[in-house]
Amino acid sequence: MSQHAADASPDFVGDHDIDATTLDIIENTLSNTRHEMDRVLETTAISPVIREQSDQFPLIADPQGRMVMGQFGSAIDTIIENAPFGWDELNEGDVIATNDPYMCAGAVSHTPDMLLLRPIFYEGDLVGFGSQWGNLMDVGGKTPGSMPVQATTVFEEGMRLPPVKLHKGGEFDSELLETFAHNTRLPEHAEADIKALAAGTAVAESRVQELCERFGKETYLEACDAILDRTRDGMINLIREFVPEGERYTFEDYVDDDGMGNGPIKLHLEIYREGDTVYLDWEGTDDQVPGTVNFLLNEKMFKMFTGVFLIMAFDPLLTFNDGYYDLFEVNLPEGTVVQPEFPAALGNRLPLMARQFDVLQATFSKLIDGFSVAGSYGTSPNLVYAGTDSEGNDFQMLEILYGGIPARPGGDGLDGHSWWPLFRTVPAEYQEAYYPLTIDEYSTRSDTGGAGEFRGGHGITKVYTFEEDGAITFQDDRAHTYPWGVDGGKHAQTSEKKLVRTDGSEEELPSKVENVAVAAGDKLVFRTAGGGGLGDPLERDPELVAEEVRQGLISTDAAREEYGVVVGDDGTLDEAATEGTRKDQRETRDDLAEFDYGPLPDDDELADRIAAERSEFDDRHN
Repeated sequence: MSQHAADASPDFVGDHDIDATTLDIIENTLSNTRHEMDRVLETTAISPVIREQSDQFPLIADPQGRMVMGQFGSAIDTIIENAPFGWDELNEGDVIATNDPYMCAGAVSHTPDMLLLRPIFYEGDLVGFGSQWGNLMDVGGKTPGSMPVQATTVFEEGMRLPPVKLHKGGEFDSELLETFAHNTRLPEHAEADIKALAAGTAVAESRVQELCERFGKETYLEACDAILDRTRDGMINLIREFVPEGERYTFEDYVDDDGMGNGPIKLHLEIYREGDTVYLDWEGTDDQVPGTVNFLLNEKMFKMFTGVFLIMAFDPLLTFNDGYYDLFEVNLPEGTVVQPEFPAALGNRLPLMARQFDVLQATFSKLIDGFSVAGSYGTSPNLVYAGTDSEGNDFQMLEILYGGIPARPGGDGLDGHSWWPLFRTVPAEYQEAYYPLTIDEYSTRSDTGGAGEFRGGHGITKVYTFEEDGAITFQDDRAHTYPWGVDGGKHAQTSEKKLVRTDGSEEELPSKVENVAVAAGDKLVFRTAGGGGLGDPLERDPELVAEEVRQGLISTDAAREEYGVVVGDDGTLDEAATEGTRKDQRETRDDLAEFDYGPLPDDDELADRIAAERSEFDDRHN
């Protein structure tokens, strides 16, 4: 172990007096518990964004607030620091609630995310925490869904609850919940979903207490330390094996705009290693923007993201948790789009969140010798349709849509898939049953995934016919910049939005709009971006290309132009013509690029395009 790592070793490092079988039982029980927490939440919440799409994240922590099992990283220390009570005032039966990103250091990154935290006691002693947060349908603010595009402060994004006790010693504060729900457009949804979140944390409490009862409190706590230590040891081995010392690599990518005409927005990351410590520096990233795409990146969350990248790439059996956090040093410059200063607006931080994953994996691919990373992800937009129907009933739909997943070493990207593995799409039947709309089409966009030996995933086309007057708000990205390809893989295609009015007129929309009026009978054609390709397209299996032509995923023109594959009108592969076409293309093409960013103009021209698009849109709708 390096001197730096040894000097900074956390208190859980050392020899552990617990046998391997008991440790595995406890670790696997905690792993199963986090999935049980999700299942309880999904079956008790009523909002489709949680119940159908699984937009929630569980966590189980030790008594110090360190995540032992979970997904998004822990900010328990920050929550208690900002609460009107201290660690010594936590009691059995307490449940803390907050949805203020600034009071949990971005552990939840916009106001619709409600976090509930339950301290877990056994025989009067604090033995850990159970936490669950989920995306509520609405928390107030200037637009339905509480994710306005044209807001400049967090005050416009809904009601913010500081860390407070929703349950005090087992007593439920109904007045607090009623007050919060009263300030939302869907109070019944807010109340039910928050109670469901609390039920999720109760699962963690029950299972942890059962483990303490079965094995003893001291054994359980020793297991938590051992799980953290085992992950840390595994991460040290990954760092030593795959992250070379003495090398510094950087990568830049862009979010299109902030929805107010400002863009492109640059993210810049540098990664290097000294000893067993990996340094990640966001210096050079653009300043925070007036609009709502700022991303308050929690330092622990980003360390978790970084570790997950190495774990999933090289040792997927390793548990990711707080055990490895001291092995990463992160610089998040204040006042930038990844560390905006209060009261910057945060509601549509998703484009920044997706792009930081792209930048992180691309920088690692340059740093780690011989490792080909996946290309760039497409998009994961939100869509809100709200209004009052002809019978006087209010309605509000919130949906998360998906773009193409990038190709990955050894496999194609998935079409229209979330970059969070456990997320799902809302069934069209559910939407049509509960909201005044019809889904006319939900299909894969052919030719939108980046070409490569391994193809990027395609985006999707979803066509809505609105059956009642209302308004739509959505945020998307990759309308001006392209999801890039890697190691000869090609860039993917961009996103597109179009309104088709009942009189037949059509209007192209920017990727981020707020409260655009729609009438009964209007259609929205929503097209998401694809994912970048990986590797030389001329090395792709010709028969696989022909099969995708037959399936309608690739056109015959794209098969010939991108892959050098000639497919007849009947869908059969012309092997001789393919061999000749590929030979000609290899002889005449330029050298393959490490990264294919697509036909981008320079930054100034792109900024002018973005500003002009927003100005023209505002002139039409204001």
